[in-house]
Amino acid sequence: MYSTSLLAFALASIANAYPEEDRVTALPDMAVMDKFGYFSGYVGVPGTGKQLHYIFVESQSNPATDPLVLWFNGGPGCSSMLGWSQEHGPYSMDDGTNFWRENEFSWNKEANVIYLESPAGVGYSTCSKLSECKSNDDISADDNLAAVL
Repeated sequence: MYSTSLLAFALASIANAYPEEDRVTALPDMAVMDKFGYFSGYVGVPGTGKQLHYIFVESQSNPATDPLVLWFNGGPGCSSMLGWSQEHGPYSMDDGTNFWRENEFSWNKEANVIYLESPAGVGYSTCSKLSECKSNDDISADDNLAAVL
């Protein structure tokens, strides 16, 4: 119960703790970037050389009160950038195209969304040592909790 409450508090706090240096102000061929906060960067896993990549998009509705969704596409073989770029992110690039379109069904219409690439070594997430890129459910869960906290 304690760890569940701690995780809920941590997730609720994230929407108010995004680092300004990770703010994205423009991306090639994407429409207006000033409708909502857009952040991308890395979160280090303490005690390791792992860096987990994330994208955070604020709700287009009411970021201060809307829920927070933490999205994992399901590594080790699938980057969370698939969810962001083709499934439910604010902009989408359809298969066979090379341009972005606004996604009318984006989850951030009503929620803050964090796309976290996990485990380390998947997508843009990195490991400083090859041995750190080995993972299992327990290691990945610990790393994800460390990233959220």
